[in-house]
Amino acid sequence: MNRSIPRLLLAPAVGTLFLWMAVPLGMTIYFSLVRYNLMQPDQAGFAGLENFTFFVTDPSFGVAIANTLTLLASVIAITVVIGVALALLINEPFPGRGLVRVLLISPFFVMPTVNALLWKNMMLNPIYGVLAQVWMFFGAQPVDWLTDHPLFSVIVMVAWQWLPFATLIFMTSLQSLDREQLEAARMDGANALQQVRYLVLPHLARPVAVVVMIELIFLLGVFAEIYTTTGGGPGDASTNVTFLIFKQALLNFDAGVASAGALFAVLMANIVAVFLIRLIGNNLDR
Repeated sequence: MNRSIPRLLLAPAVGTLFLWMAVPLGMTIYFSLVRYNLMQPDQAGFAGLENFTFFVTDPSFGVAIANTLTLLASVIAITVVIGVALALLINEPFPGRGLVRVLLISPFFVMPTVNALLWKNMMLNPIYGVLAQVWMFFGAQPVDWLTDHPLFSVIVMVAWQWLPFATLIFMTSLQSLDREQLEAARMDGANALQQVRYLVLPHLARPVAVVVMIELIFLLGVFAEIYTTTGGGPGDASTNVTFLIFKQALLNFDAGVASAGALFAVLMANIVAVFLIRLIGNNLDR
């Protein structure tokens, strides 16, 4: 009886959590199998795999997949490389290091929509943005980043927000690095690059794997930056899978196709998660 009491106490929370996950998933599966277009209420009924076929044969589907993969790879590469470099820089003591650490971490607490608005209006605006002023200072023609380079602009925004997360993880990990090994390496004549290559990077292997896994899972759902700045355009130049689902749901009023796209996104996220968990598990066992 004593053993069953904790389970009984946990049952309401576990049941609520299960319903919170199962009910939306069940409704999504249901709508993905029926015709449910708000603009065509007379065309209802069972659709089978018709919604899935329509979603994957959408002309924007291939572009959205390519943009999603490009966004993932670019943001992860930027945050890992620059994050390691920043963590190494602020790991050494210097005056004002505490303030610098706070300033480096603060962008991670900015809401995605606010982040997009800051970059859209303050940095990338071709008339009064900071980059436009820099271009004009050097006598160059300002660039309309959101029109000419929309996907690159989104990558910069997202990387700027996720860079503090990677820096914080790497900075924390460097605190546990054996200082005696570094001192011994210096005594043996190892230069800074050799120390980073043979001591620091192997020590950061696990944190890098964790950062990659977490960022991949969350970056699959990037939406606010695209919606606020480029609207997925011009055309489909900055449309990812998440924004394509949004277009099907709220712009085309097709809840059935949007539900099919949502299930596709869930499937893709789970495949990526399983692959990364196995990769990280093998890395942690070494």
